[in-house]
Amino acid sequence: MNTDSIGTPEQLRDPDYTPPLHKAVPLGIQHVLAMFVSNVTPAIIVAGAAGFGFGSNSPDFPELLYLIQMSMLFAGIATLFQTLGFGPVGARLPIVQGTSFAFIPIMIPLVAGKGVDGLGALFGGILIGGLFHAALGTVIGKIRFALPPLVTGLVVMMIGLALVKVGIQYAAGGVPKIGTPEYGSLQSWSAALVVVFVTLGFKFFAKGMLSVSAVLIGILAGYIFALMTGMLTVASISGSWNNAAAFALPQPFKYGFEFSLAAVIGFCLMAFVSAVETVGDVSGITKGGAGREATDKEVAGATYADGVGSAVAGIFGGLPNTSFSQNVGLIAMTGIMSRHVVTIGALFLILCGLVPKVGGVIRTVPIEVLGGGVIVMFGMVVAAGISMLSDVDWNKRNMVIFAIALSVGLGLQLEPGAVQHLPDTLRILMTSGLLPAALIAIVLNLVLPEPLSDEATEEISGGMAHTDVPAE
Repeated sequence: MNTDSIGTPEQLRDPDYTPPLHKAVPLGIQHVLAMFVSNVTPAIIVAGAAGFGFGSNSPDFPELLYLIQMSMLFAGIATLFQTLGFGPVGARLPIVQGTSFAFIPIMIPLVAGKGVDGLGALFGGILIGGLFHAALGTVIGKIRFALPPLVTGLVVMMIGLALVKVGIQYAAGGVPKIGTPEYGSLQSWSAALVVVFVTLGFKFFAKGMLSVSAVLIGILAGYIFALMTGMLTVASISGSWNNAAAFALPQPFKYGFEFSLAAVIGFCLMAFVSAVETVGDVSGITKGGAGREATDKEVAGATYADGVGSAVAGIFGGLPNTSFSQNVGLIAMTGIMSRHVVTIGALFLILCGLVPKVGGVIRTVPIEVLGGGVIVMFGMVVAAGISMLSDVDWNKRNMVIFAIALSVGLGLQLEPGAVQHLPDTLRILMTSGLLPAALIAIVLNLVLPEPLSDEATEEISGGMAHTDVPAE
């Protein structure tokens, strides 16, 4: 991208610089395009887990439209908290906020099969967890030692592993079709594979914004494929468009408020991980866009905005928000550090969130098409976790920590019945897999000595580890 006509090198590194409006608007919208699919996907997954999502034929299916609407609206509002700020809240940097994937493994067991009735506890947990998340801003610099790459990389990888099953289910036709002849049909997989291959093509063979928006372009290609093959009809699209309102305001406590200990504990614990992720994004933005380290004030402000944005979203039916890493990469690619460019993108998101017709079109996307995009996105989450783990010093101590945390966490995800006799609160937290893995990794990392002795490793590994300790 030619940046000479946008501003001088000094201006481009200045967060307070505003490019000419006719250039700032498309730059802001491209930030939205880069995160749009990722932002609305968690709402679709939560609705599917609750039982009123795609293909469910549930009378509550229209509620999905509201969840999509809130995902867009409060991603925009939370982004304004970051770019404009108020008081100590907000980093006043070009940070794009969006609905977080990290909380999905916590949300799925909370709402599983409960329909709309399960949402009161969910949003109660989001509200309280968001306030706790904001409080972390006062101590975030002091707790980072407890979350080294070994822990954060494991958690991010576990998030992806918890979700890859969802992608395959969507690509095969969705949960409602499981057990029917239509599940896993050639038509379903062909739509998903079109999305995967188009996404790969644009990601690796295109440049600039076409590469950054590869997943969105892939889903658009899958959407067209679905129209051409009869999976989707023009009548269904126009019907959804016509039935959606042209303008609607959010409703506070639309689904009620219910205190669930499992929800509160789950969201508060995941807030630690989300806060550390945001710290990394803030550092990435200041290094990539301005060539400097992030200040303590910026780190604290970003964490405050994360939490306040999530808490406010929870009041109105929005899911937890966090900084979006793909937009950090976009800033490094464009070299434009202006927070006001991102503010324009936030206003565009808010506009979309106030117009339910946008969500009305999104909910016509066939679940198989969405599945193709989800396979790519969640696979990338796993890959991002592995990339973080590459920074770990893989001595024997860290290998033992990783092995135990992964075995327990992934094992409980795969076999939730193993803890069926636990109280409901503990059972929900344990079967997420994510929280037990994170807690085990954090505790072992804090208490195990460095380095672990060769004799202890030999004993734990059943005598398979080779040691050179001479016999006494």
